[in-house]
Order: sequence, then structure tokens, then C-alpha cells
Amino acid sequence: MKIRSTLSILFWLSAISSIFAQPAGYYDNAAGLSGSELKTALHRIIRNHHVISYTGLWTAFYTTDDKSSGKVWDVYSDIPDGTPPYEFDFGTNQCSTTPGFEGSCYNREHTFPQSYFGSSSSDTVYSDLFHLYPTDSYVNTRRSNYPFGEVTNPTWTSQNGSKLGPCAIEGYTGTAFEPLDSFKGDIARNYFYLATRYEHEMEGWTLLNNYGDIIMDSTSFPCYEEWFLNMLVEWHNADPVSQKEIDRNNAVYSLQGNRNPFIDHPEYVEIVWAGALPVVLPEPTNYPASFSAHNIHLIWVDASGAILPEGYLIRSGTAGFASIPNPVDGTEYPDSSTDKNVAYGVQNAWITNLNANTTYYFKLFSFNGSGAARVYKTDGSVPQLMQATTP
Repeated sequence: MKIRSTLSILFWLSAISSIFAQPAGYYDNAAGLSGSELKTALHRIIRNHHVISYTGLWTAFYTTDDKSSGKVWDVYSDIPDGTPPYEFDFGTNQCSTTPGFEGSCYNREHTFPQSYFGSSSSDTVYSDLFHLYPTDSYVNTRRSNYPFGEVTNPTWTSQNGSKLGPCAIEGYTGTAFEPLDSFKGDIARNYFYLATRYEHEMEGWTLLNNYGDIIMDSTSFPCYEEWFLNMLVEWHNADPVSQKEIDRNNAVYSLQGNRNPFIDHPEYVEIVWAGALPVVLPEPTNYPASFSAHNIHLIWVDASGAILPEGYLIRSGTAGFASIPNPVDGTEYPDSSTDKNVAYGVQNAWITNLNANTTYYFKLFSFNGSGAARVYKTDGSVPQLMQATTP
């Protein structure tokens, strides 16, 4: 995935908030804050909501997830601005078991899988409507507890185009589930809500499930791993708040008594998480004008034996090995274009500032002592090497 800049400012007009039917003064205690302080202030505003029973979700869905036609609004089967392959009727197509095909019935989907938080049916998050949808039971099962992601080579595709397969986002290459683009922003804002409503609980959820560990970072802020947080911000930016979300936010508020701040104020995403995301700089315009190697890296293994050397003298030339003279005992050769001294134990040397497209010849002599007392080993087979630079 090509990651776009997550720090681009969202120019959401404050007048937009007035159409979201939020209570007057609901977010007053969050005014002027940013980063983790803003998220904690929002947490205090939306916590302690009225808990609906898990069984009560069936009835709640009648008002939170109903289309204008009265049918079930299922994000795993719906095709906005198109014709869905099938639709469900409330109650009639409700089911608690999983059929073996799509379009049979709908059940209750934790978009943030239960295995990620490991709670019992008595816990608040278990039935929190802000991450629970009515969805096709079969697609729900295929999604399983895999994290959301982006999939370019799906192993399975639902009838509305949702995809399952290897994640194509750098940072995670395992199996992921990708919903339609039209619902990615909805899901991203659900996850921002969860990170805010359950910011203290989320710290302890990481070790409960391997897939949960893949997306969460064991902190109350930023809560999510960098790759996943980047993706959520991109989904949020690319799929702005829809009328469906506004209506659902209001419906959930009437039942639970709390709201999703990131639907009421989409700009909060940027204000909260901007500092937690890396600055993504523009891609460079061009490659370098040339690409060549005019340096040579020599590597060796230190000499062994009863008498170890103190160092080595590397002598070089371009006319062949025979043109390189042996060093003379009692003489030190300072580093130059043809000589380089290296201490024992270093075992490598860079020969720099060489000519292009030229073959160089090297000999490696061991030595001990200094000044007039210096002695070189020159008998036997002197190590030698030939190496060429590029054009």
C-alpha cells in the first residue's frame, strides 16, 4: 500500500457539527486539548454509558441499522449506490447458527472481535453498539477474528466484494479482511471510539489473542500499532462521515446515552493521533545521476602462528602483481595512494578514491616492529587480490 501523508490537515468546517444532533455542551470539557489529553477527556465524556444486553442488540438493530426500505443494513452484503446481491428482513432472517452459504441470515458481528478483548457477556464492551453490526452470518464466519487490512490477492471474495487474503500493507503480511471502501471510514471510526472509550482496558488486551496483538501496542496511547493506525487514518480520510453514520450515532445515543466523538467531530482524529504518527515526507523526484563503485573493500582473516604480526601493509598498483615491490625491512611506508597500514585485529580495509573502470592489484604483507626495527614477511606466498572498479 502506498501510504499517503497522515498529517494532512482535514479542513472540516465547524458548522458541520451542528447537523450531527449532538447535545449542547457535550464536548465542552475537551475544548482546546490535543493528543492523549484530548483522548482522555473524550474518554471521560463517553464512559459510563447505559449497557444494553447482548440479547437486546436484536431489537436495537431495528433502529441503529435499518435502511430507508426497512431492510437490514449489512455492511458485509450492501453495495452503496448499487444493487446488493440480497437483503435481510429484521427478525425473519435473524439467526444464531452459521449456515454454509451467503444470504441465508444475519447475526451479530463484533467488528472488534470478542477474542481481542476476552470479555464475558457481562462486560460493557461485549455489547457496545458502536462496534457491533448485524451482518451476514456466513461472511461473519469467514472474516473470523482476522484483523482488518487491505488485500490485493484475495483467497475468497464475498458477493458484495469484501475480501479475505494476505494483507498487502507493510507491517503485516498475514491474513486480513478488507471491507468495501464505502464502509472503511465507518469501521475506522469504530476503532477510534474503542481506543477512547476503553483506553485503560485496551492496555491489557494485547496478550489475549495473537491477532489482537498484531494491531494493538499495549499502551493507552496511541493504542494501535503504527501500520494499523496509519491504515485507520487513511480509511477515515478517504471515506468521510456519511448520513448513515450520523443517523446511527444518534440512534445509539438514544439507547446507550453516549456518542462516537469521531463521527461528531472527524477532526478529532487528526488532533488526537497526529503526533503519534510518523511524518511521511514527499517521495524524491529522481534517482542519482550515476551509480558506480570507485572504492574497494578488502577483507581477510588475521594471521595465526607462534609469532603474530602487529599489523599489515597493503601495497597496490595497476600494472599487475609483479609490479608491486616487496617492502624493505627497517622502512615504514606511510599511507598513500599505493600503501595502507592496518593494525592486527581489524581484518578489513577500504581503498578509496580509485579511478573508474580500472583493475587494481593488491598484496598483503605482515609486519612487526617500527622504524629501523620493522620487519616484513615477504617469503613464501604473499596474499594477493585483483579487483576492478565500475565505469
